[in-house]
Amino acid sequence: MTTFTPKPWPRKLRSQEWFGGTSRDHIYHRSWMKNQGLPADLFDGRPVIGICNTWSQLTPCNAHLRDLAERVKHGIYEAGGLPLEFPVFSPGESALRPTAMMYRNLAAMDVEEALRANPLDGVVLLAGCDKTTPALLMGAASVDIPAILVSGGPMLNGWFRGERVGSGTALWQMSEAIKAGTMTKEDFLDAEQAMSRSPGSCNTMGTASTMASMAEALGMALSGNAAIPAVDSRRRVVAHLSGRRIVQMVKDDLKPSDILTREAFENAIRVNGAIGGSTNAVIHLLAIAGRVGVELTLDDWDRLGRDVPTIVNLMPSGKYLMEEFFYAGGLPVVIKMLGEGGKLHKQALTVSGGPIWDEVKDVKNWNDDVIRPVEKALTPQGGIAVLRGNLAPRGAVLKPSAASPHLMHHRGRAVVFEDIDDYKAKINDEALDVDETCVLVLKNCGPRGYPGMAEVGNMGLPPKVLRKGITDMVRISDARMSGTAYGTVVLHTSPEAAMGGPLAVVRNGDMIELDVANRRLHLDISDAELQRRLAAWKPIVDRPKGGYAQLFHEHVQGADTGADFDFLKGCRGAPIPKDSH
Repeated sequence: MTTFTPKPWPRKLRSQEWFGGTSRDHIYHRSWMKNQGLPADLFDGRPVIGICNTWSQLTPCNAHLRDLAERVKHGIYEAGGLPLEFPVFSPGESALRPTAMMYRNLAAMDVEEALRANPLDGVVLLAGCDKTTPALLMGAASVDIPAILVSGGPMLNGWFRGERVGSGTALWQMSEAIKAGTMTKEDFLDAEQAMSRSPGSCNTMGTASTMASMAEALGMALSGNAAIPAVDSRRRVVAHLSGRRIVQMVKDDLKPSDILTREAFENAIRVNGAIGGSTNAVIHLLAIAGRVGVELTLDDWDRLGRDVPTIVNLMPSGKYLMEEFFYAGGLPVVIKMLGEGGKLHKQALTVSGGPIWDEVKDVKNWNDDVIRPVEKALTPQGGIAVLRGNLAPRGAVLKPSAASPHLMHHRGRAVVFEDIDDYKAKINDEALDVDETCVLVLKNCGPRGYPGMAEVGNMGLPPKVLRKGITDMVRISDARMSGTAYGTVVLHTSPEAAMGGPLAVVRNGDMIELDVANRRLHLDISDAELQRRLAAWKPIVDRPKGGYAQLFHEHVQGADTGADFDFLKGCRGAPIPKDSH
C-alpha cells in the first residue's frame, strides 16, 4: 500500500529563493517579472506554477494547447497560485525527420533543465503527440517537483463513405490497397480529407492515446483525462481542474516520486494490455521508470501483461475509435474492470492525493461492445509478448492483439533488407524472390541505426504478395512501428544491428522460427556459425560528425532499457542553482 503524508502548510517554497526578499537579486528577479503587469502581491510566497507547453504548429496534435494553457491558468489563479507558461521543444510525430523518437530525449532534457533552473514550485505538463507525453514525464521525474499532466485529447472520428477512418490505421490499409490494385489514387486523395477533421492527436489507440492512458494509469493525470476528445468542452474542464489541483499538490509536496512507484508501473502495464496499447509504451515506460529508479524490465512487461485480455475494441486491434471509447466511459472503466479481476494495485497513489481505486470504483460501462466484458475479449491474452532467442538475446516485442493468429507460430525463409534504403529499392521489384511464407527482415533501424529508431517496422508487403489477397506476413526488425499500425510484426530486436546484434548477420535464405506462445525467436543456424558471422561483422552506420546527432549516437541506450541517454537515467532533484548575478 502506498501511503502519503502531506507536508505542513504554509512553509517557504522553492520560488522564494528568487522572489522572497529585499536584496538586489530578489528585486532584480521580481522587477523583471513585473514588466508583464503582475501585481506585487503575486510574489508573496504563494505557489509559482509552471505550465510546460508543447504547443507548436509543427506538431499538429498539439496545435490547440494554447487554449488549454489558458484554462489551466484559470484554475491556478482560482486556487491561489501564480501561473507562468513556458515553451519546450515539441517533437511532432507527423513531420519530424528522421523520427520524433530521436528527439524525445532532447525534449526531456529541455523540460528537466527548464524546471530546475527557474523559480517554479510545481508544473502542469501539457502534452499530446506521441513523444511529448513521455518526454515531459521523464523530465519532470528527474527534477521531482510536484507535477500533473494534461493531455490534449484525441481528434474526432474520421469518416469516409460511411466507414470509420482511424488515424494512421486507415492510411496503412489504404496504402496497401493501392499496391494491391483494389483502391485508386483518386479515392486515396479523397480519403485524405476525412482523416484529420478536428484538433487533437490520433483517434485510434495509437501511441498518443496509449501514452495518455499510461499517464492516467500511472496516476500522473486526473482520472478520465486520457479519452476526452480535444474539442469536447470537458477537455477544458480537466485542464481547469488540473490547474486547481497542482496548487494543492505543491502545498502538500506531492511529487512524481511519491506516485511513480513499482505498483504504478505494474498497473500501467496491465492497462496497456487491456486497451491493446502501442508497443511504443514499452520503451517509454522503461525510460520513465529509469528516471525514478524503479527497476522495470522487458520481463515485467511479459509477465504482467500475458494474462490480461484486450477488452477495448479500438483500432488498430478492433473496430471503434477514441470518441466511442470516451462515450463508453473511457479509461476509468478499464481500470475498474482490472481491479474487479484482481489485476490492479488498488491503493496506488495518484495526483488526486488518494488511491486509484477511489477514482474508478463507481464508474459504469455505457457500451459493452466498445469496452467488452472479459468473456468477449478481443484477445484473451493481450499485453506485449516479449520474445527471446539467438536472434534477440536481449529481447524483442510483438503485439498479439494486432497480429494474425495463423502467423503466431511460423517458420519461414528470410528475405533480408540491410537498411531502409535497401528495402525501398527492392520491395516493389517483381523479381524479388519472396512469397507469403517468407519472413521479411529489416536491419539497421534501431536507436543508433536509423538513427533514432523510426516507425518503419511494419514495412509494407511486396505488391505481388498483396495481389494474392495476402494482408500479413511475419516481419522482424530493430525498428519501432506506429501505435496505429497492425500485423505480425516483431520489433525492438535487441541488441540492434548497428551495435552488432545477431540481427546484423541474418542472410537471405536463413530459416527463422517465430513461436509467440513459447516466446521464442530463433535463427536456424548453429551457434558456431552465428559466432563466425558475428566475428566477421563490420558496422555500416557511420558516426555522425557533430551536433545532437553525435550526442545521440554516443549515448543512447538500447530499446530493451528504454532508449534513454546513459547520462540521463536517475533523478537529479531540484536543488536551487547559484544566482545569476
